[in-house]
Amino acid sequence: MKEKLRYLIWALFFGLTYALFDNSPNTQKGSPTSASQTPAKGSAASETTESLTKWQSGKESGSQAVQEALSILQTLQPQSFEKTGFMYYAKEAFFFLFMNGPRIDYIQPSKPLTEAVRLLEEAGNEDAIFLLAEMNFFGNYTHPRNYKTAFRKYNDLASLGNSSAQHMIGFMYATGIGGAVERDQAKALMYHTFAALGGNTKSQMTVAYRHHSGIGTPRNCNEAAFFYKLVADKAITYARTGPPGGQSLQKDSYRIADENGGVYGEGASVVSSGINANKAGPNSDSHAAFDDVLEYLDLMSRKGDLKATFSLGRLYYEGSRSMKRNLKTARKYFGTVARKYWAREGSILTDDSQTARVASKAAGYLGRMALRGESMDQSFERAVVWFKRGLANGDALCQYQLGLMYLNGFGVRKDPFTAADYFKEAANQDFASAQTYLGQLFLDQGDISTAIRYFDLGARHGHIEAFYHLAEISNNGIGRERSCGVATAYYKLVAEKAESIHSAFDDANDAYDEGDVDTALVTYMMAAEQGYEAAQANVAYILDGHHSVIPWKKNARDAALALIYWTRSAKQTNIDSMVKMGDYYLAGYGIEEDMEKAATCYQTAAETHHSAQALWNLGWIHENGIGLEQDFHLAKRFYDQALETNQEAYLPVKMSLFKLRIRSFWNTITHGKVNSIQPDPEPKKDWSFSEWINNFLEDPHPYYHSDEDDLVDPSDPMPGGDDWVDEIDESIIESLIILGLAGALAFLVYYRQQRQNNYRRNNHRERQQVPQQNVPRQNVPEQNVPEQEPAPDPPGQQPDVGFFPQPGDANYGQWVAGH
Repeated sequence: MKEKLRYLIWALFFGLTYALFDNSPNTQKGSPTSASQTPAKGSAASETTESLTKWQSGKESGSQAVQEALSILQTLQPQSFEKTGFMYYAKEAFFFLFMNGPRIDYIQPSKPLTEAVRLLEEAGNEDAIFLLAEMNFFGNYTHPRNYKTAFRKYNDLASLGNSSAQHMIGFMYATGIGGAVERDQAKALMYHTFAALGGNTKSQMTVAYRHHSGIGTPRNCNEAAFFYKLVADKAITYARTGPPGGQSLQKDSYRIADENGGVYGEGASVVSSGINANKAGPNSDSHAAFDDVLEYLDLMSRKGDLKATFSLGRLYYEGSRSMKRNLKTARKYFGTVARKYWAREGSILTDDSQTARVASKAAGYLGRMALRGESMDQSFERAVVWFKRGLANGDALCQYQLGLMYLNGFGVRKDPFTAADYFKEAANQDFASAQTYLGQLFLDQGDISTAIRYFDLGARHGHIEAFYHLAEISNNGIGRERSCGVATAYYKLVAEKAESIHSAFDDANDAYDEGDVDTALVTYMMAAEQGYEAAQANVAYILDGHHSVIPWKKNARDAALALIYWTRSAKQTNIDSMVKMGDYYLAGYGIEEDMEKAATCYQTAAETHHSAQALWNLGWIHENGIGLEQDFHLAKRFYDQALETNQEAYLPVKMSLFKLRIRSFWNTITHGKVNSIQPDPEPKKDWSFSEWINNFLEDPHPYYHSDEDDLVDPSDPMPGGDDWVDEIDESIIESLIILGLAGALAFLVYYRQQRQNNYRRNNHRERQQVPQQNVPRQNVPEQNVPEQEPAPDPPGQQPDVGFFPQPGDANYGQWVAGH
């Protein structure tokens, strides 16, 4: 409570100061970066043009001198940054060889530029000072960059309570850009806090990230949540404005290194190796350029492939890193697909189910464009027609858009119950927007658990509304215990979704593509200070000395700054950045050598089992005993894991293993102290007899199964080549053996029965030939008949009864029967 009261007092103080003294244009939207004077070529010039419009419309009052200077500046042509020509490379070589300090553009100002600067200097008001500071910092209107002059101008305005100037002063203290001031994180946080309390969105993002990560201050979750919520509220308000359905939030925060396969190149970086590798198939090319894919889709579309036509429409509608949005072209492709299934009056032209599905999807986009007025006049009636056409085939987009219309009463009666039915049908098809809106309806009814379940479903697809509601629920402890960490994470996601209200990634990307690396670097650094991981990786990648044309000419200042941004990027789970940190500590690049920290970085990256580079580095460290105990056996294990993680590392791993085995052999025969390579012990288990029998019966026998069976490609129509035909299937051999054994057993049974029958016949014949002698025992007194006893056997010897039972023996019948 005390913290919020303190912030409230500071906000009132700076608000009053700003109202009394600040007359400069507020540059809240975008980041002034480009040297061009058209809005499409740079955010700084764009903001200046917007400010000029305000002044011309009477919303901003400025001196005549400032207006005259602006009219002169608008006639100046921007600089060209093409990397061609002898002079360009000569200039770059000069800077690499002889310039160790911060680079400053030494350009002779033109006469119109000189005249405009003179007018602004004479004006001397806050608008003129702010414009001069922007020109010196960003190099707008062909003005040479001079960071020290820019710092003085910004400092003059910051002392008057200008939040935009305070933000720039905080940025310069945080980065030490251009050598204007030394880096001072405490002062950076102070100025950013002043600007944040004054309402500056960029500084609110920066202060929130610093409290979240503990930069220049101890980590404070409540402070981070407080400032992130300020930005998230602005972001969600911006997202809800505009046409029905809200703003289209386009993502421009890309890692420029990923376009080249990652910071270590194609196949060596995490983004292009292992599970993330581009794998070519029989119907695709993994290394095809975007233009080639676009050309292929266009070719298939001309041949009548409706899926390709619809895909082209989506690409032009949604836009991408390599292609800007083109709503008019998207509408043309969607219309082409729809006309293949529906006539103008709505009758169906074909019964093909595949055509119906693709046409329904196209109808959903056509209805959305009519509802939002994109590339056509807004028409609710036309939107309903398209949505109902797509609804007949169960299209999720049509169901969601109809629910949106019924929820808000766009061209139809306002009916939340009907809207909920449509939302539920679309949500069952995993449509994120419908799941989020359905969660809002349950939240309004007080069903917190069901609402959270739908918000979680929508958050899986990155829906900004779902993130915001989950942040509010976690921050306020609605239906669950309050969790500051979870709330901060969701608020951060919401804030970073609305890039256009505080960042200028599109301008930075354009500047980098055009060769204006300095402008791109400054803009990426501003976004990096706000906590964007992609921007942090971009700044570190640009400052990384290993990408220099002359690698042995390194700038220690840039290396130290690069390490800072590699570290911040690594803390946000960028594995390649973590490996880069290890490289810097290992080589002492931008910091003193620290082998233990290097090993720790590699170990942390290797634990994810996604970086073959980290695993190989760990193997090399264990092999040479740098930062860790020398151990050849562990080195071999890490080399093997590197190959398992990325098969493209076959050659370097095998060469390393070959050298390692030689060193291990020499260590063994010389009785060295290093742990040599040892065969891994096979796990053994003492089985009981019953367990052994069960395992023998259940597991395939090694004689009938080998590892070579797994090498056969099941998709090969003739596996093994032509020799496969000459081989006999093992199952046939087994069947023949079983049949032979069964036949032999049947023959033995038959032979035994025949012998028994012959014996019975012979025994019966002998009994008939020998007369039976019967002595009447009743006529002889029993006591007078002496009992004949068999002769006693020798001592220690059993009675001689033969090997087989004799006829008349009690066991003779059982032996004959086979028992």
